[in-house]
Amino acid sequence: MKWYKLMKDYKDFYKKGTKFFVLSESEFIGVKEFVLQTKKLEGKIIVSEKELNDYFKRINIFKREKRDS
Repeated sequence: MKWYKLMKDYKDFYKKGTKFFVLSESEFIGVKEFVLQTKKLEGKIIVSEKELNDYFKRINIFKREKRDS
């Protein structure tokens, strides 16, 4: 699952630091769009590839914990 973190406020709807996951990706005549869902399931947004690159940073939400041996 792809996770993204908002790097700056998005159109007064979502604040910097909000985490999203990708529900779907689509491409039509070379234009890519992404449907993102908030981690807390508060809402969905549809963004273009340019908006995704401008506003979001891909993150790894499942970090492995160090095991004590």
